[in-house]
Amino acid sequence: MSEAEPLTEDHLLGGRVRLRQPRRGLRAGLDAVLLAAGVPALPGQRVLEAGCGSGAGFLCLAARVPGLSILAVEREPDLAALARANAAANGLAERVEVIEGDVRDLALARRLPPCDHAFANPPFWPGGTAPPEALRRAATHEEASLADWARFLAAPLGRRGSLSLILPAARLDAAMAALAAAGCGGTRLLPFWPRAGVPAKRVLLQARRQGRGPARVEPGLVLHEGTGFSPAAEAVLRDAIPLPG
Repeated sequence: MSEAEPLTEDHLLGGRVRLRQPRRGLRAGLDAVLLAAGVPALPGQRVLEAGCGSGAGFLCLAARVPGLSILAVEREPDLAALARANAAANGLAERVEVIEGDVRDLALARRLPPCDHAFANPPFWPGGTAPPEALRRAATHEEASLADWARFLAAPLGRRGSLSLILPAARLDAAMAALAAAGCGGTRLLPFWPRAGVPAKRVLLQARRQGRGPARVEPGLVLHEGTGFSPAAEAVLRDAIPLPG
């Protein structure tokens, strides 16, 4: 990052992940940890993250699944450099490649090596009032469409490779259409309930390349109980337990 942009050093997954990130603007939160917990990767596989930011998503996935080969794509040069530095700080420099690129670049998509899984926390709002900070605005308000993101993520996947997105529940229709247009099906939906009995604000949407079969809705995860996280959420957020299903 530029010298003018202050950074903080934070820890995720109960200290398993060290993350330097901008103090203002784009900051990793719950979404990155939950997304990584839903990717069904196995040791030795190659995964792709698009729009990796400072690297929180792939770092959390690597902390949970050892031995992954990680390919990450980030449009902002400063964030791409920070993601590389964070990979090195977590002992992953030899397993992580961060490429500067845009998900609308179809030539780049075609050059990507074969991957077993792909995932992203894409900008999700097509309109409305955007945040003033440039990096946060780029992380929340669409320039590339959900169809662009799905097409890019699906490009390097082999048959039955998984594609995972975390999104507001309000974008569910558009995201399912984008996945279908990208040749991904057999979709599963995992809602994140803020509290039991409260409508979900975020969902994990996952499909398989050339997947078939009806969409299904999983029980999901209740995030809060009482004054803190639920025990099930604590297991995911602190103990690196994968999401159910």
